[in-house]
Amino acid sequence: MSRLEALRGDAAVLARLLRGMPRGSSHAQALAAFYGPQSGQYDRFRERLLAGRAELVADLPLPPRAHVVELGGGTGRNAEFFGARLAQIESLTIVDLCAPLLAQARERARRIPQLHAVEADATSWQPSQPVDAVILSYALTMIPDWRGALANAIAMLRPGGVLGVVDFYVSPPPPQANEGARHGPLTRRFWPAWFAHDGVRLNAAHLPTLRALLPDHVVVEARAPVPYLPLARVPYYRFVGRKG
Repeated sequence: MSRLEALRGDAAVLARLLRGMPRGSSHAQALAAFYGPQSGQYDRFRERLLAGRAELVADLPLPPRAHVVELGGGTGRNAEFFGARLAQIESLTIVDLCAPLLAQARERARRIPQLHAVEADATSWQPSQPVDAVILSYALTMIPDWRGALANAIAMLRPGGVLGVVDFYVSPPPPQANEGARHGPLTRRFWPAWFAHDGVRLNAAHLPTLRALLPDHVVVEARAPVPYLPLARVPYYRFVGRKG
């Protein structure tokens, strides 16, 4: 792709982002209307926005012939972060409500036979058998009933299975009893307002809830650059928790 073509692609994505997430329709319809026009450029643009995904995938301990589910998995791009480890995965199921993004996932499945795309709700869909790992990659902030999604994810894990989450976040306001980073008032106000326009809901309760649900866990907290905002650094975390 030439630089001019890349800039045109970015312009199309940015135009959709500026328009924001449609209101007044079902969640599935809103996702389709929002992501449909940018689905062809989705992966390329998000490579520069959604940090920590490759590291999260690398951190997931998987047994041979593993069964993996990604809730809110969109285009299935994260499957490629497994690299050579794909050979030890029996099935990788992408669950999402957004039909245009799932169309991209089905194209990817032509190269990755273990990948299966399912159009379904992350809060209710269940696999036919318990799985070894569940991934939520920049999806928890997109799911209105995020507590329901977490409960469903943990329910589908086998004992000893792992939940991997990477997402944007802000810390609770002080004083806070939980461990972890403490963000200042500007960070805690700016980023939730910035992302809310596009249907991304940063919630200070996400990470404390994950810690409480799966006490056996590892968390990495960091900041990442944002395309076309050269001085901005948005907070994000990686969480891997094991089900007892």
